[in-house]
Amino acid sequence: MHTCHSDGKPTPVQLVDHVLERTDLDVIAVTDHDTVEGGLRAREAAQGTVLQVIVGEEVSSRHGHILGLFLERRVKPGQSAAATVEAIHDQGGIAIAAHPFWRTGRAAGSPRLPHGVGWLAAELGFDALEIENSTPGLGFANLLARHYNLAIGLPVIASSDAHIAEAIGKAYTSFPGRTPEALREAITKGSTQAHRRRYDAVTLVRYAAWGLQYQRGLAAAR
Repeated sequence: MHTCHSDGKPTPVQLVDHVLERTDLDVIAVTDHDTVEGGLRAREAAQGTVLQVIVGEEVSSRHGHILGLFLERRVKPGQSAAATVEAIHDQGGIAIAAHPFWRTGRAAGSPRLPHGVGWLAAELGFDALEIENSTPGLGFANLLARHYNLAIGLPVIASSDAHIAEAIGKAYTSFPGRTPEALREAITKGSTQAHRRRYDAVTLVRYAAWGLQYQRGLAAAR
């Protein structure tokens, strides 16, 4: 999930408050784009509560987005996927192929950009594969990831990839235990399960409104 330290709407404090008040999650991973600041601040905000926060980063490699969990330092974006996975492992982190088959274009007629690493998920020493991502419109990409994993057999996770608080928990990973350490062990042993919940109409409208606001901000910055 994302905070205002990248392209998310909530601050780390608002995110933690929402999780505590409105969800049944025991462990969350805050994975802002190309920074660990959101995760570090969220972990601070959760101290003294029942919620445990994993510091992570959604790294923009040259070949697609890669999730790094259990990080303390930023992984430099713009490297190859192989170098990004290696940098995550060098910190003792877990490297996950995020939404591997998501492609999008910036404008009509432009090439479809790689948000995910695609077929490279089988080749680069990933620790897990994201097969459920709750971002609206990713149903087919999720289906491709599920079917691809039947062949490559990586441990699986689900991510809300939430950019607004209301999307938190719309996809989630279950595992034996209720701690970050238990999640790490479950990924290592392949005992995680991926789940997804339906969006209600109000949340879809709010997500669409965030998307429009975000795109306008990008256009204004150009």
